[in-house]
Amino acid sequence: MKFGTLYAYWTSDWHGDYKLFAKKVKDAGFDILEISAGDLLTMSDAEINELKLVAADLGISITSNIGPPKDKDVASKDPAVREAGIKFLSDIMTQMDKLDSRALVGVIYTCWPSQFDDLDKQGMWDRGVQSVKRLAKVAGDLGIDYCLEVVNRFETTVLNTCEEGLQFLADVDMDSVKMLLDTFHMNIEEDNIPDAIRLAGDKLGHLHVGEGNRNLPGQGSLPWNEIGQALRDINYTKGVVMEPFVKAGGKVGEDIKVWRDISKGADEATMDKNIKESLEFLKKAFLG
Repeated sequence: MKFGTLYAYWTSDWHGDYKLFAKKVKDAGFDILEISAGDLLTMSDAEINELKLVAADLGISITSNIGPPKDKDVASKDPAVREAGIKFLSDIMTQMDKLDSRALVGVIYTCWPSQFDDLDKQGMWDRGVQSVKRLAKVAGDLGIDYCLEVVNRFETTVLNTCEEGLQFLADVDMDSVKMLLDTFHMNIEEDNIPDAIRLAGDKLGHLHVGEGNRNLPGQGSLPWNEIGQALRDINYTKGVVMEPFVKAGGKVGEDIKVWRDISKGADEATMDKNIKESLEFLKKAFLG
């Protein structure tokens, strides 16, 4: 397993200084920095190459995370919107290839956050499958894992459980498409988190981890030792990426619905200390 964290732990916007965050994750002991995939579309080739060199020098890898906006929804009823979404995600993967980022993760089968103005789940499912088939071809040609995030009922109508994720993957039937499970979402939707991980098996391409209130692993009540055992049972070797959201405010706080300071007033130095300790806790639980 490789361990990482999303950059947004330290920010209130869906953007950031990734060279700075690369150093932070290295100092904390992580292997992976997860960035906002959309930022790659505004970065020059020189900026992308500079970040690539920084990551290589630090010995970390970069994964890319996106929740496409509504006007880029690949499951939309509007063919023009679907085409815009396919181009948007394809262009992101072209930039990722320049960066040597080999996993695109998120709700990349529809839009996020959902506005719930289309409750035709089957229609969204069918259109999403057809779009993802096309995107899977791009991902496969570039050597990128296209990882579909299963999220809770309050964020999408499409994929809420591991079982649904497996059926969607079967409908797409492309090797480059994997599933992303997230302990926060599983805590809401799954009867048993470790069993859902075992059900995913070799289809699991990425794992997000966080407590039931989006705090750092080890700060709540999720069964981390049992989750770690399930990962070892399926011989999981890919990314385990924290997605902690502990500060209210900004676009991040608004979209994630963080309305209070979960960090209990932590300053940046304390934030750095807390995430380093959480990683140590998680490695002990997951590596056995």
